[in-house]
Amino acid sequence: MSSFELDIHTHTIASGHASTATITDMAKAAREKGLKMLGISDHGPATPGSGKPSYFRNLSHAPKERLGIKMLYGAEVNILDNNGTLDLDNDVMKHLDYVIASLHKPVKKPGTKAENTQAYIEAMKNTYVRIIGHCDDTKFPVDFLALVQAAMEHHVILELNDGSLRPNGYRGDTRFHDLMLLHLCKHFHYPILLSSDSHGTTHIGDFKHAMEMIKLAEFPKELILNYSCKDFLRFNIQ
Repeated sequence: MSSFELDIHTHTIASGHASTATITDMAKAAREKGLKMLGISDHGPATPGSGKPSYFRNLSHAPKERLGIKMLYGAEVNILDNNGTLDLDNDVMKHLDYVIASLHKPVKKPGTKAENTQAYIEAMKNTYVRIIGHCDDTKFPVDFLALVQAAMEHHVILELNDGSLRPNGYRGDTRFHDLMLLHLCKHFHYPILLSSDSHGTTHIGDFKHAMEMIKLAEFPKELILNYSCKDFLRFNIQ
């Protein structure tokens, strides 16, 4: 059984690529992995083939528990420009349990380090954005000190994305970026979130590669939010 209690960056068939799994399939896999809480965060509508705003609006009616797993329903929205514009409106996001904001090609063309950092920070200013996704992407270089300081100011969680670190990952060799992120969060004693970024059921609750970076950085366990649903929810709703 897993010592981790939650994984909230996951994708179903509604994300439009690399998954045929339903929400119930995902809950079953989470139960088999020994998780207590699962978050569904399908891609925002700017991602080709993903759900329309109506899909995310209807998530407020979805069961809060499936197969004994506490369910959270969110979205991984796309940051569209350097002003932090998102591809879901606030009147949709306010009904979600959480929102992850990320930069993706081809939705947004990579900019300079300053431009990419600005895009993330402006997105953090949206009151519904609770998490920044895979900010380690080598195609979108950032100023990690400015990013961590902004996350602290706006009470936003930065994730350590296991998908970035897998051998078949498409974000380049992110290890140096991940270590920078971890060392800065450790320095400021600021928590992080491990994310599987599982597209389908295969990687739910799998943080093996992220934990290798955690050990290398000697990152303290008490700053990892995945060990406690209570700690994550307390941080996420403040």
